[in-house]
Amino acid sequence: MEDINIIDITPDNISDFGVCGYKDIKKHVELQRKIAWFSKYNPEGLRMKVLFSKTDGYQGMIEYMPGEIAYRPIEAENYLFIQCIFTGFKKEYKGKGYGERLIRACITDAEEGKFCGVAVVTRKGSFMAKKDIFLKIGFIIADSADPDFDLLAYRFDAKTPLPKFKPGLNTRAEEYPDGLTIFRSAQCPYTVKNVDAIIKSAKEKYNLTPVLVDLEEPKEVQFSPCAFGTFCIIYKGKIISHHPISKTRFENIMKNLV
Repeated sequence: MEDINIIDITPDNISDFGVCGYKDIKKHVELQRKIAWFSKYNPEGLRMKVLFSKTDGYQGMIEYMPGEIAYRPIEAENYLFIQCIFTGFKKEYKGKGYGERLIRACITDAEEGKFCGVAVVTRKGSFMAKKDIFLKIGFIIADSADPDFDLLAYRFDAKTPLPKFKPGLNTRAEEYPDGLTIFRSAQCPYTVKNVDAIIKSAKEKYNLTPVLVDLEEPKEVQFSPCAFGTFCIIYKGKIISHHPISKTRFENIMKNLV
């Protein structure tokens, strides 16, 4: 498809393209929160590129930022960290090499910015990119976390120390032994409407009043109980969801717990 372009997103044009399917800034609180978050960290090195088709519009994106302010529980000093990547709202744009183009654009920015490489968290499960595309390009597995997360790195110099997950990540959920705790961040726009519905369901169906933790700074996210970083649901000290879920999925999980 020859009408596809990679466009650099800025605080001035982000509302023109929207984010992750959210397009109406007046209607979508999700988009309002994301734009405010993007505008806050863009001066600190947060970057977003959109895969845009003249025919079909927004068909993918990549978001990355310096590892020191990454919204994942990692240690990745002097790396650019890929926070999010996807391609293809329409199936015609999947499997066409666009994901690799976006990743290589990030690698180029890392090289030009004098970073030591690029890092990313992948997983076997839902809601994140799988590691295959990164391994194909030359990333290596640097660290792993439960239940199915991998931290990958692309280094310009093989002597550069590899990034790693924060120490104690796999046991941090135990610090929340009571009731239901929900972590979320404006970095991920899928954590507004669904979380509101989950809180309502928890109160009405299970007589639970969840503790909602809005993660608003990198240091808070970097000590999140879950490798996903920007979303997590904990029930009685155990993680019951490692990524954003619907109210229906939440209720299906809770059926087996209460």
